[in-house]
Amino acid sequence: MKKTTVKELPLPGFYNANHAAEYGYGSNAGRLQQEAGAWKAAQGAKVSATDTFNLHLLLIDVQKDFCFPDGSLYVAGRSGRGAIDDNRRIAEFIYRNLGTLTNVTATLDTHFAYQIFFPSFWVDQDDQPLQPYREVTREQIERGQARPNPAVAKWLCGGNYPWLLKQVKYYCEELERAGKYTLYLWPPHCLLGSDGHALAGVVQEARLFHSFARGVQSWAEVKGGNPLTENYSVLRPEVLMRHDGQPLAQRNTQFLKTLLTSDAVVIGGQAASHCVKSSIDDLLGEIVAQDAALARKVYLLTDCMSSVTVPDGKGGFAADFTPQADAALKRFADAGMHLVKSTDPLASWSDLHLA
Repeated sequence: MKKTTVKELPLPGFYNANHAAEYGYGSNAGRLQQEAGAWKAAQGAKVSATDTFNLHLLLIDVQKDFCFPDGSLYVAGRSGRGAIDDNRRIAEFIYRNLGTLTNVTATLDTHFAYQIFFPSFWVDQDDQPLQPYREVTREQIERGQARPNPAVAKWLCGGNYPWLLKQVKYYCEELERAGKYTLYLWPPHCLLGSDGHALAGVVQEARLFHSFARGVQSWAEVKGGNPLTENYSVLRPEVLMRHDGQPLAQRNTQFLKTLLTSDAVVIGGQAASHCVKSSIDDLLGEIVAQDAALARKVYLLTDCMSSVTVPDGKGGFAADFTPQADAALKRFADAGMHLVKSTDPLASWSDLHLA
């Protein structure tokens, strides 16, 4: 049984699109709950538990550090306004389709001061910290050009520095063998407890409004806290095992099940070239392993995600990951996933049989 109607709803009166560009914007949850109650009555919205078609919106890492120039790792895209405009469109997509979206899950990239992808974790041959926006390879470690900061060994592995050195060599080797990524050092970002860890205010407002209006939990998935592995994807870290054969981390099997048992999954967020790409890659891998036809129930909001770019200060880019994101989107589409825009009515989406 499917839903009988697809009704696009008006934007609520309190919504202000200009808030999408404000790093400090936040809304009062209590007042938002009251607004949602009045809006629900006026629009005749039903609780999500009565939905016969489970439409799940997955928002990946729409956090302040990624979403604003004041953040430590702003995803500007080539336009310079990437994540800002993406978040405005995400919020408006939620409001317009609030009566149809059953669940909304936000992922939270969550880090600490010392992690293997932060410069603080590493020193060079002169015991000086490494700089961000560079790669670290096994060969560099072998030559002593990059090595783990000795200060971390005590609390990370009981002071066993030789073990730690073996582990980071193994880690880089595993990354290079898999061919997905080379270890890349990013500026500190999404540190737990920091302002930058929080969701962008305009998105937080929309997801809470959805929760209050539809009587469903404000779901969140936390990722990225293991100091010895990257965790771009919400479904699994980059490396699962240690060099000594012991487990390092594990797959997020419960959330994977949640996605695969939904009737349709819609995905947006940051960054198209990294965490979004990696999450979809892992989802597609599981789909192919189970039933390739499941790919047709995945919808990618191409106007609600941007790629990482690093300006060179001369009007160009020192790094631009847009081509990698574009290639990934083509690959996902070739596998059966749908590339859509947030402004396209749901009724026009291919294979989305809501009515």
